[in-house]
Amino acid sequence: MADLVNIKIEGHPYQVEKGLTILEAAHKVGYDIPSLCAFNNGKCSLASCRVCLVEVKGARGLVASCVYPVSEGMEIIISSPKATLARRTSVELLLSNHNKDCQQCAKNGNCELLHVAKMVGAREGVYEGHKTKVTVDTLAPGLIRDTSKCILCGRCIIRCKEAQGIGILGFENRGFETILSPVDNRSFKNVPCIQCGQCTLVCPTGALMEHDSISELDKAFLAGKKVIVQTAPAVRAAIAEEFGEPIGTSGTGKMVAALHRLGFYRVFDTNFAADLTIMEEGTELLGRLTNGGTLPMITSCSPGWINYLEYYYPELIPHVSSCKSPHEMMGAIIKSYYAKIHGLDPRDIYVVSIMPCTAKKYECQREENRSSDGLYDVDCVLTTRELGRLIKRAGINWQKLPDEEFDNDLLGEYSGAGVIFGVTGGVMEAALRTAYHILTGKEAGFLDFKAVRGLEGVKEASLNINGQVINVAVTSGMKNAKPLLDEIKGGKSKYHFIEIMGCPGGCINGGGQPYVKPVFLPNEDDNILETYKAKRAAVLYSEDERQTIRQSHNNPDIIKLYENYLGEPGSHLAHELLHTHYNLKREKYSK
Repeated sequence: MADLVNIKIEGHPYQVEKGLTILEAAHKVGYDIPSLCAFNNGKCSLASCRVCLVEVKGARGLVASCVYPVSEGMEIIISSPKATLARRTSVELLLSNHNKDCQQCAKNGNCELLHVAKMVGAREGVYEGHKTKVTVDTLAPGLIRDTSKCILCGRCIIRCKEAQGIGILGFENRGFETILSPVDNRSFKNVPCIQCGQCTLVCPTGALMEHDSISELDKAFLAGKKVIVQTAPAVRAAIAEEFGEPIGTSGTGKMVAALHRLGFYRVFDTNFAADLTIMEEGTELLGRLTNGGTLPMITSCSPGWINYLEYYYPELIPHVSSCKSPHEMMGAIIKSYYAKIHGLDPRDIYVVSIMPCTAKKYECQREENRSSDGLYDVDCVLTTRELGRLIKRAGINWQKLPDEEFDNDLLGEYSGAGVIFGVTGGVMEAALRTAYHILTGKEAGFLDFKAVRGLEGVKEASLNINGQVINVAVTSGMKNAKPLLDEIKGGKSKYHFIEIMGCPGGCINGGGQPYVKPVFLPNEDDNILETYKAKRAAVLYSEDERQTIRQSHNNPDIIKLYENYLGEPGSHLAHELLHTHYNLKREKYSK
């Protein structure tokens, strides 16, 4: 049991855990102190915003509650005139340098600055801000940076370091000229940023956002294209949050109903292509195991991870599966097999991917993901957040939507294995279900390879399947992946197969997912930043368990695809459509 200390808040006695900050302790006992820099995955950033100032008896001056630890006998005063005025002044100073065009800001409704401004009664225009030169970086395909909205809280700096171990962002210049940016105020396009979007999840304002692609979708509809949409498995685990539903609510049926009402020609599930990925990737792995290929083999589903590989570990490219990511495979099959069967001109098809990921906006523009006739496999990527905005823009009432099914048209079936791709360990578990079948000729009596489940940074297992021992590892977030990659680089890796996801927890925590901001949450959810990933993961595992078919190789539409078109996994046509290659990026930024 944790050690407890006795404190008083506003004269009332409480017992709280030793080691908590004043902000955390107050929140646990029912006080919400305004804050912009706290609860960043349970941690404060730099205590720089000064919005959470409180009085502590005996302390010299006001203290920042987000970093000041509680101690035995401490007496805290939140609502004193001195603390109240100081908090209001801090927010008014932040507002003085903040872009006032809130109506046009995509963060409107989720902006923490506006939330705390309302809490403290801050007024706009009290102070005149310093006119620092504004940078609006729109060059990178995944992310936008607007310094006019930045409040220099530093949360993005910490997230980039803690999640990815990279540190792309930092403070540039000094005094009033300080901005937050990549080195030399470069564009995200001109630094080794992996476009994961983790920074957008913690930015309290609209200073860091995904590139909005809804206008590109509008153009496709206006041009009369047959617009086909696909949705990644993690989207269904979070989209309901955009409409006020609790975290952990499955949004599959209502999401499909909304997409049908938005006028898409077909509504498909990327889970079909996840099953296809297992067939191709599993065949590739077993080929390497039996033919002395490069091991360990590493998964290739996450474009954030692939970006990291190309920037920081290009010498390990031979270890990575040549498979395209599932949504790119789906686009390639739609514009080939599906188009052929239905007599459609691929040039008239416009494929939209709804993804939990900002890096996939870059991925769909890679030249390697073009077909031989010059068409991109996927034409446009929208994040889960953008889908929420699209549905709201159309005036669709989420709560009144019925549950509908994905279109069952050649590419409609999917297995439970495809569903769990959206959580760390899911790709590995799906692959092992099929590997067991290929190596034994039997179906696994146990379908849940639970050794690879969970949200830990690194998980490992050794499996003996019909005499074949396979050592596997699963990791997410590049900071966690780095030690495994260093082992491979040093020739010391014991693994045969490694799953790597770019975002901590996998796609359920992708950079394009709905914002999870405890400043908007009631007290009973004060542990939400430790549990939201688990709640979203539970949605996917629950859907997996409900599926009649839970192994990729038993998906009847996958079987038909190979019988009628591809031939067999790893065939020449399969390689032409479903596989790709990767490039060295390091030299571009080392000069």
